[in-house]
Amino acid sequence: MIRRLNHAVLFVSDLDASLAFYRDVLGFELVSRENSFNAAFLRAAESENHHDLGLFGIGTGSAATPGRRPGLYHLAWQVGTIEDLASMRETLVAAAVLTGESSHGATKSLYGKDPDGNEFEIVWVLPRADWGTYETRAVVEPLDLTAETERWSGVDTA
Repeated sequence: MIRRLNHAVLFVSDLDASLAFYRDVLGFELVSRENSFNAAFLRAAESENHHDLGLFGIGTGSAATPGRRPGLYHLAWQVGTIEDLASMRETLVAAAVLTGESSHGATKSLYGKDPDGNEFEIVWVLPRADWGTYETRAVVEPLDLTAETERWSGVDTA
């Protein structure tokens, strides 16, 4: 079911400094800067992904968001079809580890935690030709998995 690692997301103390590092030192390109939730999404220069790295600024010291510290936020594992995503939802619910689900425009996502509390995302990516305005945007919206399954049934994108 899972085909590959799609992206990593980090909590960072200084979003601007981290963005500059990944862009200027490692050559990532900025896909989207989302000031409403203090985040940036970057793509490796030759990648076909929507984004390969997400950065969420949490501040430093007493300004940091409670319960968050710099480091890994989550890894996202990609599935090939929307049916695979729906099947993974059933598996995560049965294991009592599903913690959330969202539509991010170009991707449809489920979230869970492993036995050690490490957060992960299971993601299905829309066909690139259908990204539209989400090519350079990142959103967090409710996921209607039933409607998405009806719309995208049989489409394999991994």
